[in-house]
Amino acid sequence: MNKKLKVHSIESFGTHDGPGVRMVVFLQGCNIKCLYCQNADTIPGKGGTEYDIDDLVKRAEGMKGYFGKKGGVTVSGGEPLLQADALIPFFQKLSEKGIHTNIDTNGTIVNPDSEKIITEMADLVMFDIKHATPEGFKTLVGRNLYKKSEKLIELREKSQKPIWFRYVLVPGYTDSHEYLHMIGKKYKDYKQIERFQLLPYHKLGIYKWEALGEKYELNDTPENTEEQIKEAEGILKNYFENVI
Repeated sequence: MNKKLKVHSIESFGTHDGPGVRMVVFLQGCNIKCLYCQNADTIPGKGGTEYDIDDLVKRAEGMKGYFGKKGGVTVSGGEPLLQADALIPFFQKLSEKGIHTNIDTNGTIVNPDSEKIITEMADLVMFDIKHATPEGFKTLVGRNLYKKSEKLIELREKSQKPIWFRYVLVPGYTDSHEYLHMIGKKYKDYKQIERFQLLPYHKLGIYKWEALGEKYELNDTPENTEEQIKEAEGILKNYFENVI
């Protein structure tokens, strides 16, 4: 039986979700609720559209000419590992077609299927690093899943496959120099981290919260200044070769 993925939306020519030009598949449903989420409409488990995996593979095949040597397919969300059982055959079929696979995950779904994706199936894993501490992690996302995040990152490192980190610099929550040094010291010896992406905090997704009838809790949080971003980059460059 052909498995299906519950999809929120598909971006045909993504250039910000992995190397090269990519087909980005945003899956519906997330297990956490980040205060700064820019895709709040992907959080509810209800909604989305079911796609046959074979249809998605055919769509990706049709784009191979645009992917070039670096591009491919990125699965994001929501939290894609919630649908890890269906992602396994999806990634397998993409690999058979010679298409690069990448998963953008919060890394907090730990089960045999998700571990298989992380350690064997995905050519690249982009981990969303939420916070430097378990307490801060819970404050930001509503659940204390810090240890699970640690575990999947460690498993990926042991698999000797590429890792990218992504970290949102939220004033008053994640931007302290102490937290940045903590993350640097914790992961500075990981050999598979190819890139650390520092993402400025912004409020472009507020309208999605409003459309859902929910309050956006960070209304009073200012966006980063250029100086704050440069300071954070400077700290992280003490630990990681490629900070952007």
